[in-house]
Amino acid sequence: MKLLERQQNGIKTHLQRLVLDLDGIPYNCVHQFSYSFYMNPVWQTYLRNRHAVIENNCVIHFGDNATELEDTQTGTIAADLSHYGLIRFSGNDAPSYLQSQLSCDIREINLKKVQYGSYCNPKGRVLASFLLWQQDDNFFMQLPASLGPSIQKRLSLYVLRAHVQLNDASDTLVRIGIAGRNAAALTEEITGSSCNLIQPIQVIPNENITIISLAQNRFELITSIENATTLWEHFNQHAKPVGANCWNWLDIQSGIPVILPETQEQFLPQMINLDAIGGISFKKGCYPGQEIVARTQYLGKLKRRMFLAHIATAEVVRAGDELYSIDMDDQSSGNIINAALSPNGGFDILAVIQQNSIDSCQIHWRSLQGPVLEIKLLPYSLPA
Repeated sequence: MKLLERQQNGIKTHLQRLVLDLDGIPYNCVHQFSYSFYMNPVWQTYLRNRHAVIENNCVIHFGDNATELEDTQTGTIAADLSHYGLIRFSGNDAPSYLQSQLSCDIREINLKKVQYGSYCNPKGRVLASFLLWQQDDNFFMQLPASLGPSIQKRLSLYVLRAHVQLNDASDTLVRIGIAGRNAAALTEEITGSSCNLIQPIQVIPNENITIISLAQNRFELITSIENATTLWEHFNQHAKPVGANCWNWLDIQSGIPVILPETQEQFLPQMINLDAIGGISFKKGCYPGQEIVARTQYLGKLKRRMFLAHIATAEVVRAGDELYSIDMDDQSSGNIINAALSPNGGFDILAVIQQNSIDSCQIHWRSLQGPVLEIKLLPYSLPA
C-alpha cells in the first residue's frame, strides 16, 4: 500500500511539473505563488457582449481581421490591452529596489515621465522588456501576461528586507489603447485632458485616468473596471474596435520590442535597441547583467541589432523563428522577436540580425530557400 501511495504521489508530482513546464514557468520557481494575470471576468463578459472573440485572455478580433487591420493603418482604432500583464510595486523602498534590478534609471521616472526598460539575467540577457510608470507612490510595470507570473516571482526573490510589495494589478485596472489620425482629438474630447504637443512617453495629467502618450496619435488609458465601460462606449462611437494583433502591429511599426517566452534570455538590451528608446542607463549603479551590458557598450562591438522588416508569406511567422543568410552558411543569422499580420498582406516583424549579414546579403526566413526579408526604416536612429 505504501509503495502504491508513493507511486501515485510520484505520478502526481510529475504531472504537476509537466503542466507547469507547459506553461513555460520552471517548476521550482512557483511554490506558494498564485497564478493570475488574467483579464477581469466582468470586463471580459462586457467585451464578449460587444462581439469580441477572446482566447486565453486576449482579444483576437471583433469579427473582421482584415477590416480591423485596414482601419489600424488608415483610421482610428481602440484596442483592449489585456494581453499585457501589470505588476504593481509599492512601499517606501520601491524606487531603490527597482533601481537595483532594472536596466533603466528609476530616478528619471516621475508622475509625468514614463520609460521603457528591461530585466536581465546575470549574463545580461533580457528576461523581460516592459513599460514602467509611476502613479501616486506606486510603480507599474507592463509586460506580456505570459511572462507576468514568472517575472513577478523572480523579482520577489530579491526583495529580502526591503520595504517593497509586488502585486498583480492585471485584473483590477483595464488598459485601453487608442491610435490613429483622430486619436489625440478623441482622447482629449472624452477625458478633458489636452493631448496636443505632448512629448511621447509622457503621462498626461488627469484626475481619474492614467493617460500615457506613446507616440503622436497613440495613447494608452489605464482606469478602473467601472470607468472602462464608459470610456469604451465613447470610443466605440468614433473608433474601430480591434484585436491585439493590430496593437502589436503598431508596436512593430514603432520599433518597440516585446520579449516573449520564445525569446527570453537570447538578447542583450542593446541588441533589441533599448539604448535607442531610453531603456538603458549607462550612468546608474549595478543591476543584474549590468557589467556585461556596460562592457558591450564601451569595449565591445555589437554584432547584432534589431531591424524592422516585412515577410511576404501566407504561412504564420512566429517569435523565435530563425533567419538565415548565405554568409553564415548553415548557422542562423538572426531571430524574429515580434511578428504581426500586415494590412498589406504577409507579416511585419522586428528581428535581431547580424549587422554584417544585413550589409552584405539577403536575409531569409526559416531557411536559405525561404522568403526574403524586405528591410524597412525604423522610426528612430540607432546609436553609432
